[in-house]
Amino acid sequence: MNRQAPIEGCRVLIVEDEYLLGDDLANALRSLGAYVIGPISEVAQAMSMTHDSFDVAVLDINLRGASIYPFVDELRRMKKPFIFATGYGADMIPDRFQDVRRWEKPYPLDNVIADVAEMCGPLNPPIVA
Repeated sequence: MNRQAPIEGCRVLIVEDEYLLGDDLANALRSLGAYVIGPISEVAQAMSMTHDSFDVAVLDINLRGASIYPFVDELRRMKKPFIFATGYGADMIPDRFQDVRRWEKPYPLDNVIADVAEMCGPLNPPIVA
């Protein structure tokens, strides 16, 4: 993937309980200039991150048996952009979240990064020389 200007400086929260997946995503985002928070593997820890400490979130839905949905409800209330990167199919996701971008594991890393870059774009417009 080519370096994408909108991702540089973007603060990305990764909430993922499978360490290798979360670490791979974090390293890929860092290599493009993003500031990565996480991966975080517990819902309670994610909930403590809701106060403007990140720009975009990449979320697994099930963290060691706990649902991420209360955190997602808070993100929606705060109008924070996020995507799901999960093992859940669309039929397992509540109707109120059917409009959320979703990548099923094992997800194509470049596609998740492209979505993050798109969501960061309005936050970090490209620099014109």
